[in-house]
Amino acid sequence: MRIRIVDAFTDRPLGGNPAGVCLLAGDAWPDESWMQGVAAELNLSETAFARPLGGSHQAPRWALRWFTPATEVDLCGHATLATAHAMAADGLATGTIGFDTRSGLLSATANADGTITLDFPVNLPVEVPPLPGLAEALGTAVVSAHDTGALGDLLVELADEQTVRGLRPDLAKVANLATRGVIVTAAAADPAAGYDFVSRFFGPAVGVPEDPVTGSAHTALAPFWGARFGRGELVGLQASARTGLVRTVRRGDRVELTGRAVTVLDGTLHA
Repeated sequence: MRIRIVDAFTDRPLGGNPAGVCLLAGDAWPDESWMQGVAAELNLSETAFARPLGGSHQAPRWALRWFTPATEVDLCGHATLATAHAMAADGLATGTIGFDTRSGLLSATANADGTITLDFPVNLPVEVPPLPGLAEALGTAVVSAHDTGALGDLLVELADEQTVRGLRPDLAKVANLATRGVIVTAAAADPAAGYDFVSRFFGPAVGVPEDPVTGSAHTALAPFWGARFGRGELVGLQASARTGLVRTVRRGDRVELTGRAVTVLDGTLHA
């Protein structure tokens, strides 16, 4: 079986967030334990599995699932972008691709400039009291904490960009918090830097110590910072070691996430 590793939300190899991509044939999913095993073998933050559901070449429909090394997840942005990139490279779609997922119908559109735009549901952050032990787990003071609803993560505002970049959390303590993952964020230190806010994502509870670039997190970051800045269009920089840029546009109850992707490995899976 063909398998690829695609770096998402970047225009350079070995940057952004790598995702495994398996485009399947047939009208049924393979055994779930096999998909989980493949994801564990690749040991990337997510591996995507997609199979065709029909539709036209201009508007194909695919079923899509995502697995971390430890579990299946409900939503993943970078692996969706990586899947759409692989499909476009194979000539499987020329228009907008519809994906049936555990988070409902999502779509991806390949743009003329080489970028890909994802259409995801918005996740509006609601301020909540910080979880017990949150500041201790992160190793820094918390400005505010926000529930992200269906996303299942805790969005945490920190003092400034330098604090976000320098954060060294206690991952064992983060894993014990009552949340799927923790998004930390702050406004950009320099408004002329080419991005509006920075973030990082820690998900040790689902087998992802730190995710390099988290598309799904931006479904909550976009409305959070949009309300602060009074703008619907923003650019987020995920300040992991690999870094990546996510362009966001809020459209009512949806968020568009735009980025680039690069295939870095294309091979055969013998399993």
